Amino acid sequence: MSERPRPVDPALLRVLPEARRPVALLAGLGVAGGVLAVGQVVAVAVLVTTVVAHGPVLPAAAAVAGVVGLRGLVAALAEALAARAATTVSGALRRRVVAAELRRATAEPEPALTTQLAQGAASVEGYVVKYLPALASAAVLPALVVVVLALVDPWSAVAVVLTLPLLPLFAALIGQATQDATQRRWRALADLSGHFLDVLRGLPVLVAYGRGEAQAASVRAVSERHRRATTRTLRIAFLSSAALELVATIAVALVAVVAGLRLAAGGLDLRTALLAILLAPEAYWPVRRVGAEFHAAADGAAALAALLPRADGDRTLSGDPIMSGSAGQPFSGEASRTPAKPTPGLAHVTTTYDDRPAPVLDDVTIALPTGPALVAVTGPSGGGKTTLLEVLAELRAPQRGTVTVPPAHLVTQRPFLLPGTVRDALTLGAGRALPDAELEHALTRVGLTGALAERGGLDATIGDDGIGLSAGQRARLVLARAVLSEAPLLLLDEPTAHVDAATRSDLDAVVAGLARTRTVVAVTHRAGLATHATGHWVVADGRVTDPDGPPAADPRVAGATSRPGAATRPLAVTR
Repeated sequence: MSERPRPVDPALLRVLPEARRPVALLAGLGVAGGVLAVGQVVAVAVLVTTVVAHGPVLPAAAAVAGVVGLRGLVAALAEALAARAATTVSGALRRRVVAAELRRATAEPEPALTTQLAQGAASVEGYVVKYLPALASAAVLPALVVVVLALVDPWSAVAVVLTLPLLPLFAALIGQATQDATQRRWRALADLSGHFLDVLRGLPVLVAYGRGEAQAASVRAVSERHRRATTRTLRIAFLSSAALELVATIAVALVAVVAGLRLAAGGLDLRTALLAILLAPEAYWPVRRVGAEFHAAADGAAALAALLPRADGDRTLSGDPIMSGSAGQPFSGEASRTPAKPTPGLAHVTTTYDDRPAPVLDDVTIALPTGPALVAVTGPSGGGKTTLLEVLAELRAPQRGTVTVPPAHLVTQRPFLLPGTVRDALTLGAGRALPDAELEHALTRVGLTGALAERGGLDATIGDDGIGLSAGQRARLVLARAVLSEAPLLLLDEPTAHVDAATRSDLDAVVAGLARTRTVVAVTHRAGLATHATGHWVVADGRVTDPDGPPAADPRVAGATSRPGAATRPLAVTR
């Protein structure tokens, strides 16, 4: 978190449209509560002067009771709305970030991200439902109080106008220190999470080499660093709140003392003096509340600075091609226009990584088969094969170019299996009810029925990340999930990389069978799967070429050309 969190991040309401209505309603209720507070002050002043003058008390008392009741009702509504909005906002933020991270297809989640989602998203609740509405109230209510004071007692209004800017000034100076301390605490917490996760992952090796006990001191040191950062943040927050209270108290005392002296000298009547003394705190209170809520929501501001850029990368906000039903429409790295029914594939796509000087994909244009086909993707390690699949799956946005693909199902090199049953693994993310007969058929197609029959079939349990299954069974189970997918495009990243020769031959046949009903693009380093292919792409040096197709004017352009005897026809190469 190198960037300083903003007091109000303009991306918040754009990335989280769910926050717009609650923030607006809470701000409106806060302003309404402030207006009622001014009305209560006026009613109390009228009641006191009526009592002193021995006038009719009942109307004034009824007015006070009515205003107090309305304030209580507004406060109750705001509290109920804030409770609901907090859950809505934090849940929406988590969904946005998780969706964006899944679409980026990172190898594994970052420990810092896990911490931010667990604690940071919860701390955002206070920021959205308390700090932002308080900020809106602070922009309206002091001006309203000053106007009322000016109508009642111009000199008191002048005193408030001169002293009121001191509070935001002190709040800004102290808030800067609080933000810096909060950022340090988040960094310490991220370090603690990452270090602890690394220790857990390497614990078997550490124990095997007798180094397990030595790591306890390291974890203790990182934990102590986090404790000191947290204590420092709390100390600054409490001291800054005390400073704001002191400034506000002095300012109110100044108005009260001047009003009292003028009352004693006969320059003010009792009702005017009471209004000036009682209204002055209402001018400072919204600003004091902003300072208090800002410190309470400092964690939320820091978490937003880290989470919003991640959530902003989730294209589901502007229309996910699968979730919104717009699959097959262009997905562009830069703004571009394509025909209403463009040819599926990539057009002038360039993808780069920050740590690589040369593009992984450099102005690549390829055409996807429009019917059943098996395209084998080969090339040297690190040449960009996996990146090509991620771009085709719309998991990685290109810096330039247009991606036009149908809905796709991607099988990564090392898919993660959650603990549960085989049925759970097959139905995860299906998006529809799958009968057991369909599940059994998928297992039969990948040759897994017999191996699971003795363990309970669909009810057979598997451990975390597929513990209890062999490498071949894992690969077959993942392919069974691909069989159940209704996506017309299957993207397989080395589906037979971690199995023996016999299992590899069986899985090659399974992949070939999948290609009879849909388009399959499979990365492979072995000749077995390539022999079943009807098309061939070679990815190397940022280019995608077709060694079996006709020579192209630009070697970065490739079409999935059919082999002799293939069921699919050659596709035209477009530029």
